[in-house]
This record gives sequence, structure tokens and C-alpha cells, in this order.
Amino acid sequence: MSLIILIGASGSGKTTIARAVAGRGRPDLDVFYFDNIGVPSPDQMIADYGSGENWQRAKTVEWMAALAPVNRAGRKVIFEGQTRLSFLAEGAAAAYPCPYHPILIDCDNETRSQRLAARGQPELANPDMRNWAVFLRQDARDKGCEILDTSQRPLEDCVGHVLALSQRMQI
Repeated sequence: MSLIILIGASGSGKTTIARAVAGRGRPDLDVFYFDNIGVPSPDQMIADYGSGENWQRAKTVEWMAALAPVNRAGRKVIFEGQTRLSFLAEGAAAAYPCPYHPILIDCDNETRSQRLAARGQPELANPDMRNWAVFLRQDARDKGCEILDTSQRPLEDCVGHVLALSQRMQI
């Protein structure tokens, strides 16, 4: 296993953790961000894919296909983004037939609201985002996915956890 995937709702801390990991400058580790592909408006997602969920599925599968050759070349990979575990499994089966380790990065609603306000996106602290976080949390529990709660955990501890896991991974 040499692919760690950080998933979670907005404000959970996944991008902050990924950036901190990338900032360590590990020469054996590449970090990728789902949103680097650009996120179209909901209307554009519906026009092009029929729904936001279908867009997320298609882009997750595309990302997994893009990450596979990087990893096959001997690179360890950290990938972060908002997606479903089932979409990761579908993408892995199609383009990446080897183990990967998903981690749900999670936090409580109060922490999420504070983080989103601090980064200038308080409008994202809404019932839809809370419901998305609840869905991801229950799905992770149901599928036995690791959950890293960042509500009270220091960033350095979270980064250390991800880096320690990457050290144990085999290419």
C-alpha cells in the first residue's frame, strides 16, 4: 500500500493536513489535491454530468487513474478531497488494482463552522455540509475506514499520524 487518501467535508482539516505534509519536503512523497482540477458551479455539474454526485464520481475515477502511474513509478502518494468511499473503490478497481488507505478527516460542527468562517467561507457551514459530514462519518464507520477527528487534535499530531502511516507503506 502506498496511497493514502484523505477525505472529508469542507472545514474538516484535510487540505491543511495535506499542505503541512507537502511542506515537509519529503522527496519520496507526492501530494495531490482534488480541487486542483477546478470545481465547476452546481449548474455546470448538472449540465455536464447530470448531478453534482455524478461529477464527483467521474472526477474521482479520473483522479485514481492519474495517480496510478505516479505510484507505480515508485512514489508514495497522499491525495486529498471530498469524495465518497464507494467512488474511491470504483476508481481503484478500474485504474489502481492495489491497496490504498482512506482516512476520513472529520471534526465537530462547531469546529467546522469556526474554520470555514476563518477562511472566509462561512456560507459553507450550512445544513447541507453538516449532512455531508454525517454521511461521510457513517459511511466510514460502516466500511471500517479510519477516522481522524481533528476537532481537538493539534495539526502537528495529525500530520505526524499521516507521515508515520506513509513511512510504514510498501511500494
